[in-house]
Amino acid sequence: MPCALSPLLPSFCYDLFRILDSLSLDGTSSEDGSVLRLKTAKRSLIIFCTLVTRHRKHTDKLMQSIVNCAFKLAKQSTCIAVMQKLDPLSERIVSLAFDVISHILETGPGWRLVSPHFSSLLDSAIFPALALNQKDLLEWEEDTDEYIRKNLPSDLDEISGWAEDLFTARKSAINLLGVIAMSKGPPTASSVSKRKKGDKSKGSHQRSVGELLVIPFISKFPMPPEGEEASSKILSDYYGVLMAYGGLQDVSFLPLFDIFILTKFYKPREMILQLLNYLLLQFLSEISSAYVTTLVRNRVLPLYSLCKCSPYLIATANWVIGELASCLPQALNADIYSSLMKTLTMPDIGNINCYPVRASAAGAIAELLENDYIPPDWLTLLQLLVNGMGSEDESEASLLFQLLGTVVEAGQENVATHIPVIVSSIAGAITKHLPPIPEPWPQVVERGFAALAVMAQTWEDCIPDETKKQQNQEWQCGRAAIARTFSSLLQRAWLITLKPMDAAICSTSPPPSSIDDASALLGFIMQSVITMEEVTELKITELLAVWSDLIADWHAWEEIEDLAIFSCIREAVNLHRRVDYMNFFMRRMSSHISSGSTCTIIEGISAFVTKAITAYPSAMWRACSCVHALLNIPRFSFETETVKQLIAVAFAQEAFSRFKDMHNKPAALWKPLLLAISSCYLSYPEKIKQILEKDEDNGFLLWACGLAHVSSSSFEPSLSSESEIKLAVITLAKVVEQLLGSPSDGDSKLLGDCFVSLMEACLHLKDVGQEDEEDDGAEDIDNEASDEESDDDEDSEEDEHEETEEEFFERYAKAADELSEIVEEGDIEDEGQELELGSLDEVDIQKTVLSLIQKHRPILIQAQALPLPSSVFQRVLNAFPEYGLLFQAS
Repeated sequence: MPCALSPLLPSFCYDLFRILDSLSLDGTSSEDGSVLRLKTAKRSLIIFCTLVTRHRKHTDKLMQSIVNCAFKLAKQSTCIAVMQKLDPLSERIVSLAFDVISHILETGPGWRLVSPHFSSLLDSAIFPALALNQKDLLEWEEDTDEYIRKNLPSDLDEISGWAEDLFTARKSAINLLGVIAMSKGPPTASSVSKRKKGDKSKGSHQRSVGELLVIPFISKFPMPPEGEEASSKILSDYYGVLMAYGGLQDVSFLPLFDIFILTKFYKPREMILQLLNYLLLQFLSEISSAYVTTLVRNRVLPLYSLCKCSPYLIATANWVIGELASCLPQALNADIYSSLMKTLTMPDIGNINCYPVRASAAGAIAELLENDYIPPDWLTLLQLLVNGMGSEDESEASLLFQLLGTVVEAGQENVATHIPVIVSSIAGAITKHLPPIPEPWPQVVERGFAALAVMAQTWEDCIPDETKKQQNQEWQCGRAAIARTFSSLLQRAWLITLKPMDAAICSTSPPPSSIDDASALLGFIMQSVITMEEVTELKITELLAVWSDLIADWHAWEEIEDLAIFSCIREAVNLHRRVDYMNFFMRRMSSHISSGSTCTIIEGISAFVTKAITAYPSAMWRACSCVHALLNIPRFSFETETVKQLIAVAFAQEAFSRFKDMHNKPAALWKPLLLAISSCYLSYPEKIKQILEKDEDNGFLLWACGLAHVSSSSFEPSLSSESEIKLAVITLAKVVEQLLGSPSDGDSKLLGDCFVSLMEACLHLKDVGQEDEEDDGAEDIDNEASDEESDDDEDSEEDEHEETEEEFFERYAKAADELSEIVEEGDIEDEGQELELGSLDEVDIQKTVLSLIQKHRPILIQAQALPLPSSVFQRVLNAFPEYGLLFQAS
């Protein structure tokens, strides 16, 4: 805070206090300036939140007045209950008042001011905001999706006094309730320093406000009798009870940690909050399971047995179960699952739309499955979902598609056996919702494709052992059936024939919607193909043509989506290598994007790869890997050689452009870029050299210098896979030969560096080959030794040092700091990937290098590339004794 402002702060704040004290949210004010007054009040509360959070030393003396203002406004939450429609601005003010109190509770002075009023806050402010009101009923009727988003959120934020942007009074009230429930006393820094290392009992036996006050308060509200009207107070109050239970799902009522101290002294706070949430849930599930069992059995499950229970309560009960899923006792899971299955198909009641009930049931079932609950019968659940997908209502079908994906992901092999039976029905349900003209797909179609992508991955993951011939044959037949279904669906989605009159006003290009999931389906189809006849039957050529058009124009770079596209590119190249005797990969077809133009499949794919080279690091790694596959694997004929040259030039230009941007500082990203240029260079040495020189003076030398650097033994991370090293050796040999063919004074040092790196790479290649052989032989020995080690580990567990609370906090704070660092080098998993070298893989490396030295030995000596440095010479001599005489200077 500026020094000049701090003396004026009290006067400024008292002006804001007067504005807030005069505010009434009951809707009776008809003054012309009422809206302006409300906006000013909202801004004032935001200012108070900021002052308490960031400038506390200037606000301690003002804390009592801030508390009084916030209390007065928070207690006007009763206006929500009595008014049919509280305007959004007024509700936002109530929400901010709750947030101000939450912020204040995170301070020592503030806690002392607020804690005497906890009971009053619960009764007259927090609970009225949680209870069912007329506005909820109107929202349920007019916009069920908005009702669910506001009141039954699946991604409820962590409880924290520093939470911001909650926006609704109910969410802010739930957050404040959680902060109150978790508190044990005023947060102080001294409580950390004064705590002795071995004294763990003092904090753990201190009872929280949640245990002492919140739970008893909530427990006093009785369950409504059967057939109670939605307008009754008892039903409205019990709705608030369920809201409170759901909002307190991550609060341990026998607290293990002081959350205030942790969030104040350890960074990043978000990581610590996530850790605490996990640990608190674990603690609640282990120590307080009796409490959760009692809560669910006595306060939630009985609602499902009522014949005429209000759908408003059932929807909220479903949500509570979903929020508590991670700490539910196993003894209740069967009853809970049975109740949720009934509500998943709950029909509308008269004029009341029960979609929120079904949606919350789907969410709760998904949470149960994600927390390792195993349904008694997977097929029954699948059939229920598939039967419901035929609904004309997009929201209903979308909901079931989303749940289906979770079911398949959780069930894996239990569900995989049923996939061939149900997949055609699912595809048919998706087809019903495909738009008749090329336009972006609705959410229901996108979720349908996402579910099918999960099913495709699950089927691939459940491949039986090769020794089980019968099961393997059944699996192959199932995969073929699934592939036919996927092909039919993609044909319906992409291969659209428009009438002439429609074509004039509509784009003939299908939308790029769900391109990641569609790519996964297309990749699955190509994996199943083993003959050219199947390529024709499944219309793979046509589908690949459309798909390559779509990705050629791709701009929405996002790792989750791009990963499926890269995987599909690899499958397309493998399919071409496996069965493409008619060379459809190179056939020119009409573009679906640029009318009147033609394009080959490989050109469309290459356009995507070219753009990916300049995208985020992980995409660049994968794109450079694709460069090798696209240049070295396809069978280019004389007629299509120009296509190969065009894509090689495009790859080299983009890779070199990105390398230039970072060449001043060696980095891991050098390696994929320089190796990608290497494949381009080996395809067209003179052409690529011209391109590099055109982009920058001495561009060829800059690239060659970089390649020599990454191939040397000193570079980290070094070339790791055998194919990377082999490509580097072949390229360096070619570069050395080219430098020897046109020597200049400036090239002599580079020539020496390239030659030394060439020999070091040869040594590295031999070492890697020997290590692979040794690893294969040592695998069995390691497996036997691991059994003995596990026994020793069990014996030594008792002797391990018991970690103190301070050591625990320090260790996790350090881990959080490490996790928060942004990794700028891309995915490590891509670094050691084997490259597709095609015919280059057949090159005899030793013969190539030996021939180079024999042919150019005098010039190498003259250029001082020979003799080699003594350290390298001795290693080469040990590895390749036959090189000894050649490496002598005279």
